[in-house]
Amino acid sequence: MKRRSSLDFRHGSRDEPEINLIPFIDVLLVILIFLMLSTTYSKFTEMQLRLPVADADVQHNYPKEVLVAISSDGRYSVNRIILDDRSVESVAQALGAAAQSQDSVVVISADASSPHQAVITVMEAARRAGLMQITFATQSAATAGK
Repeated sequence: MKRRSSLDFRHGSRDEPEINLIPFIDVLLVILIFLMLSTTYSKFTEMQLRLPVADADVQHNYPKEVLVAISSDGRYSVNRIILDDRSVESVAQALGAAAQSQDSVVVISADASSPHQAVITVMEAARRAGLMQITFATQSAATAGK
């Protein structure tokens, strides 16, 4: 009579253990919904902004610069020539005429109280004129208080 051991060692195929991801996904969705509902969104109209003053080197005039000045009421001046029309097309024509080449740099010097749309108009006009290099003129902290 043969003795059988109490352990049954089978050499057949074994089932692979499965990881059920559905409860994990459910928990993540609940956390995502909770975070979306509990997040507060601030309104941009409630923000008070004070634009920074930069300590920059003395500005040099280079021959490839196109100087654009924007007044507080949104009037434009390209290389000290005041533009009558405030449209993007007229600013783009003035920038194209003032630029010596496509490598020219547009220097935007905007008044602190000028409308934001006026600066965006100059940037769009520079893009239409094919001028891709744009920089902003700043004043140093020492001259800002004067």
